Amino acid sequence: MAEDTSSPMDRFCGSTFWNATETWYTNDPDFTPCFEQTALVWTPCAFYWAFVIFDFYYLKASLDRNIPWNKLNVSKALVNLGLLVITALDLIMALVKKGGDSELPLYDLDVWGPIIKFATFLLVFIFIPLNRKYGVQTTGCQFIFWFLLTVLSIPRCRTEVRLDAERQKILNSQQPSEQDFSWEEYQFVSFFIFFTFTSIMLILNCFADGMPRQTKYQRGENEIPELSASFLSRITYQWFDKMALKGYRNPLEEKDLWDLRPQDSCSEVMPIFAHHWNQNVRKNYKNKARVEPKAQFSNGNVTFENPHGEKNGRKKGMASIMPPIYKSFGGVFLFGALMKLFTDTLTFAQPQVLSLIISFVEAQEAEPEWKGILYAVLLFVLAAAQTFILGQYFHRMFIVGLRIRTALINAIYRKALRISNSTKKESTVGEIVNLMAVDAQRFMELTTYLNMIWSAPLQIGLALYFLWQQLGPSVLAGLAVMIILIPVNGVIASRIKTYQIRQMKYKDERVKLMNEVLSGIKVLKLYAWEPSFEKQVLDIRDKEIATLRSTAYLNAGTSFLWSCAPFLVSLVTFATYVLIDENNVLDATKTFVSLSLFNILRFPLTMLPMLITNLVQTQVSVNRINKFLNSEELDPNSVLHDSSKPHPMSIENGEFSWGDEITLRNINIEVKKSSLVALVGTVGSGKSSVVQAFLGEMEKLAGVVNTVGKLAYVPQQAWIQNATVRDNILFGQTYDRKRYNKVIDACALRADIDILSAGDLTEIGEKGINLSGGQKQRISLARAVYSDADLYLLDDPLSAVDAHVGKHIFEEVIGPKGMLARKSRVLVTHGVTFLPQVDSIYVMKMGEISESGTFDQLVKNKGAFADFIIQHLQEGNEEEEELNQIKRQISSTGDVPELLGTVEKAIKLARTESLSDSISVTSADSLMGRGGSLRRRTKRQDSHDSVASAASLKKKQEVEGKLIETEKSQTGGVEFAVYKHYIKSVGIFLSVATLVLNFVFQAFQIGSNLWLTQWANDQNVANDTGLRDMYLGVYGAFGFGQVVTGYLSTLILSLGCVYSARYMHNVLLHGTLRWPMEMFDITPLGRIVNRFSKDVDTIDNTLPLNLRVVILQLFAVLATIVVISLSTPIFLAVIVPIAFLYYFAQRFYVATSRQLMRLESVSRSPIYSHFSETVTGASTIRAYNVGDRFIEESDAKVDKNQVCKYPSVIANRWLAIRLEMVGNLIILFASLFAVLGGQTNPGLVGLSVSYALQVTQTLNWLVRMSSDIETNIVSVERIKEYGETKQEAPWELEQDKNKPKNWPQEGHVEFQNFQVRYREGLDLVLRGVSFNIKGGEKVGIVGRTGAGKSSLTLALFRIIEAAGGRISIDGVDIASMGLHMLRSRLTIIPQDPVLFSGSLRINLDPFEIKTDDEIWKALELSHLKSFVKSLAAGLNHEIAEGGENLSVGQRQLVCLARALLRKTKVLVLDEATAAVDLETDDLIQKTIRTEFKECTVLTIAHRLNTILDSDKVIVLDKGQITEFASPTELLDNPKSAFYSMAKDANLV
Repeated sequence: MAEDTSSPMDRFCGSTFWNATETWYTNDPDFTPCFEQTALVWTPCAFYWAFVIFDFYYLKASLDRNIPWNKLNVSKALVNLGLLVITALDLIMALVKKGGDSELPLYDLDVWGPIIKFATFLLVFIFIPLNRKYGVQTTGCQFIFWFLLTVLSIPRCRTEVRLDAERQKILNSQQPSEQDFSWEEYQFVSFFIFFTFTSIMLILNCFADGMPRQTKYQRGENEIPELSASFLSRITYQWFDKMALKGYRNPLEEKDLWDLRPQDSCSEVMPIFAHHWNQNVRKNYKNKARVEPKAQFSNGNVTFENPHGEKNGRKKGMASIMPPIYKSFGGVFLFGALMKLFTDTLTFAQPQVLSLIISFVEAQEAEPEWKGILYAVLLFVLAAAQTFILGQYFHRMFIVGLRIRTALINAIYRKALRISNSTKKESTVGEIVNLMAVDAQRFMELTTYLNMIWSAPLQIGLALYFLWQQLGPSVLAGLAVMIILIPVNGVIASRIKTYQIRQMKYKDERVKLMNEVLSGIKVLKLYAWEPSFEKQVLDIRDKEIATLRSTAYLNAGTSFLWSCAPFLVSLVTFATYVLIDENNVLDATKTFVSLSLFNILRFPLTMLPMLITNLVQTQVSVNRINKFLNSEELDPNSVLHDSSKPHPMSIENGEFSWGDEITLRNINIEVKKSSLVALVGTVGSGKSSVVQAFLGEMEKLAGVVNTVGKLAYVPQQAWIQNATVRDNILFGQTYDRKRYNKVIDACALRADIDILSAGDLTEIGEKGINLSGGQKQRISLARAVYSDADLYLLDDPLSAVDAHVGKHIFEEVIGPKGMLARKSRVLVTHGVTFLPQVDSIYVMKMGEISESGTFDQLVKNKGAFADFIIQHLQEGNEEEEELNQIKRQISSTGDVPELLGTVEKAIKLARTESLSDSISVTSADSLMGRGGSLRRRTKRQDSHDSVASAASLKKKQEVEGKLIETEKSQTGGVEFAVYKHYIKSVGIFLSVATLVLNFVFQAFQIGSNLWLTQWANDQNVANDTGLRDMYLGVYGAFGFGQVVTGYLSTLILSLGCVYSARYMHNVLLHGTLRWPMEMFDITPLGRIVNRFSKDVDTIDNTLPLNLRVVILQLFAVLATIVVISLSTPIFLAVIVPIAFLYYFAQRFYVATSRQLMRLESVSRSPIYSHFSETVTGASTIRAYNVGDRFIEESDAKVDKNQVCKYPSVIANRWLAIRLEMVGNLIILFASLFAVLGGQTNPGLVGLSVSYALQVTQTLNWLVRMSSDIETNIVSVERIKEYGETKQEAPWELEQDKNKPKNWPQEGHVEFQNFQVRYREGLDLVLRGVSFNIKGGEKVGIVGRTGAGKSSLTLALFRIIEAAGGRISIDGVDIASMGLHMLRSRLTIIPQDPVLFSGSLRINLDPFEIKTDDEIWKALELSHLKSFVKSLAAGLNHEIAEGGENLSVGQRQLVCLARALLRKTKVLVLDEATAAVDLETDDLIQKTIRTEFKECTVLTIAHRLNTILDSDKVIVLDKGQITEFASPTELLDNPKSAFYSMAKDANLV
């Protein structure tokens, strides 16, 4: 028998398995029946058995249970049953009809074929109820299995139909045939039933199952469609269409976003990570005493173990975050890696197919047409498969990145709540927040590229292998060029980096200066100093532009290397190849397959260096996070809670430290139940530390601390959250109206709350920015009172409030009759007033308790306490009646004469002070409804309190007349005008040049490639070396052209962008400094600074980069279209529909993605601000024991950020899949037309297909970058808007030049029926004021708050322009002069002294026109000479921002020195309120009286005694003059308003 020579497969089937003539070398290809029934059926089955493990994994990982039976899964089950029946029947029929007696032999196939199918279908069938039970709604493996099975059964359909037709012929031919066709007939029928059923299963598997009944997490109606999307919808991201459409129609808002997938939420990610982290920590301890269960979710809280461990456990090393990350998220990552491996292999299949297409075109006549079509389709299928798998790969990697970030942020947050103080001292809050903001973020960016570590070398290796096959060893020459370019690039990159760091430094300097200029803009305008500061800013900007210009040259270098690298490589390789050996001839296949392989090589070679730097950065981040997570924690056992002790709070023999030297020693304190204990002592004696010791915040070295009961704590620096006032007081407790109101009244908050715009629902800014110190302190106190704890630790809660408020609070809250009378309380205090009412007093000195007892005992002791009281009284901070009270208390103890003497002195001092004290006549008190008693302004600055309340009252009125305009957030597209503006600022010439050069560059590139095809197709080259050298030479020349134009185009564009950046910043600066003052009033400073920092930065760095990439890619796409159309003109017909598809995908994406990005960045900052808030308030959070609530809040904020982040990740994938499919269509049509269009030039075909292969990447980039441009061009729009805002009057006018140098000579000021308002639409502030002041007169201006005193001076300087009437100085109308002319000839000493950072000299004389002698003279007269002499740097002493390193008094004197230097005829003195101590005030008054004797002096007075000796007094009321006469005249008239003011101030 001849059959034995056949293969085992032939024997298995009983017929031939593979017949090449029938399948390949024919015009009508077909498979053998044996092949169709084995290979084509077993391939899908093998696939399913191989990957069924994933289905099991999904069952295990599912969070849901119990999908109800529905039409879909019932029909799946039924059809599957049908398939099982059919295959079983096949087996039975085979056993019945064949073998044994029948003449048909029974082959192995007849038995094993059905058995294999049956087993597979059974496995699939088992999964239907399993998936239903475990709530799995769709599985990919099954879909792919049915898909493969259906597609691979199609060839058999054709075969069976043909065989059937043949059988019919035989039966129809009249000869009675002997043959029995019953088996064949049966097979025909059974196969078609089988085929129908598989097709139905495929269709059923396109849909997802119903919703599960039980879900671990509540599924809202806003759930993410992905959860119940089918496999098909998932890989094409079709479920995202709804969002894309919605975002396209109108800008997305937060409510449009879907809920987070439960798998990605903190509550799922954290327990896994915590479990692995704790395991890792335990591994680090040698003593494995504590074996703890898995990290459990104890009512939603994850516990992290402290890697610092017990003191006894010896530590092996640091616990690292890496192993827990691998263990927690490694699975998904590995699956991703598997996908990456697939796509890498597919990438390399493409050049192989390309070579088949080229050889097909070369042998055009010999080959049948179907092969060409097959190759084209194969290329498309490869590309499409790659697209889908890559999409899933990136998606998976992003998810891993997001989860790692979630885990790290939460781990860092939980740790931050527990770090010890010594750890906290090592790093600033900013650094800790950076761990979260920068380091955790870095992981996210890395995960997508991490697989490149193995993938890049693999790709490089494979590419080299295939190249070697094409070109042999000459590949090494090309590789050498690539490798040489990497370090060159590296060097340039590091240079760019140094420039960038330098530019950042300049930028920071510039923004800091701008910030100061804008904060002090009013002063700059009053002094007419803007030009000096404008010059300073521009000087810094010039340095910045210089670095940008150097960067531009370097950038042109890198991008030139990139655009020319592929060309250089191919040139070198081909040159080497043809020159090594005469017999080496380039043909089309070699050329274009090599080119496409080189293109593949480019990506991994660029990625590797970037990846390595990224890895290094991430390693740094890992180390920082590890250091933080391993740092020392507070010892939770330092405070005991032993209820058997007699007193609720006690410390016995305590020794404590703040981590270094001992701070407190021998501390013994007992606080009896319901008693009030005071801690007193001088500053730095350790009072607050004792409170911290009770809280367990200090390191306990010895002794016992015991507290029993719930704690409440009021820190010295109030910690206020960014929430409403009510939330700050409730602090997580339920709202009980009665108790709440009681607390508010007791803490004297009622008046403040009434003043706030939305009452107690007013949002408080970060760090309590819109509250005064006293209000913060009282809210902090109210929080403690409301918490209704058992033990109260009050750390100097009365320091920031005014005396009478303090008294009220003591009586209502802290004291023996207050709300807390029944609680045990410890009060740290500086005030002496309340001490008589305390149960016992502990006096601290140098970290020890020097004495303790009641007030009376301690006074008798004449020890440290008596000293403390004397020292305190000498500071003179107390009010008169309080001193009397103390006096009574002391004299009742008898026998302490020296103390009584001090008290008497203090009383005298208080009396004299109250006379000269503040006279803001409607003192804020009457505002706050506390009677009209005049407020005595004490020297303590903290009493700004009521002023702040008054200010906030004004705010409230302004909310009705809205003050701050809300910023217009840009939505939707950007008008063309903005682009036009930008192009204009770059310069028309440069813009055109860029486009032309890019065009020429592409032309050279296409030219060089067409030349290559010409060369490859030329048959004569083989014999003629001269011809060969000519080809090589021209190819090189084309290359040279590319190099030059490529470099120039990038350079010109970069330089153009630099010019534009410079121009735009100048416009912005010029415009902003010339704004009228009212613009600064309605625009928040941060918003202006943002223009100068972020928007200018975008124009400096981001936009040029985007533009460069977009222009390059745009021309590349055009080039591709041109090349393909050259080779196959019919391609142009397809371009139009493809372009439409592309355009739609792009429009939808840009609109949606841009808004998602905005939402994401808006939702990201709350995470960090909440975190930094937590770090600052950690001790308060621990004291109240609400850590868990804060952790939950943080988790919620992270989740909310993920809600915005996840869709933007998906939007990227959605777009990528769609664009790449557009690209794949281009590949398909390019190759199809090449094959079908009868194109005979193999070189051209190779060229067009290799161009097409690259187009997907380019298209992808193009959309990304153009949408980035749209996002960033907004910066141009905003800068343009600020540069074009309304300006104030011109600074210089021509006619000013002919005024004399020393104008005004007399200083004669006249107001004529003058009216003014602050802004359009507001009421008049001055309503027709007329008065006349002769040269040299001294005039005081008095009036209640809001009477228009300051408006008078502002009008004199034209900070606000007249609404009617006129002001003339020496007979000249001031409205007719340039602003600088006017302002530089008047002098003002402003109310709040503003200094700028820079030398003292710049602060006195910014234009540097005065000599040293003049400056020293001014300093001497302003009593600063000795101080400046004592400084090392003298006049060049650097002043900190805002003058922080000088005292308030000194700042005031510097302003006086400025005035003395200018010495003009008219001086305006806006008197400082309570900020200045009396001493400085007297100095200023004295100097002014002597130095400005000849000048006209206008004084805006807050204290009457300073203007009693002036020539005239103006009394203003409601914007009109009520009295204008000399003070003596007014005081003689008891009916005058001036008299009543003087009476109030005890001056008469």
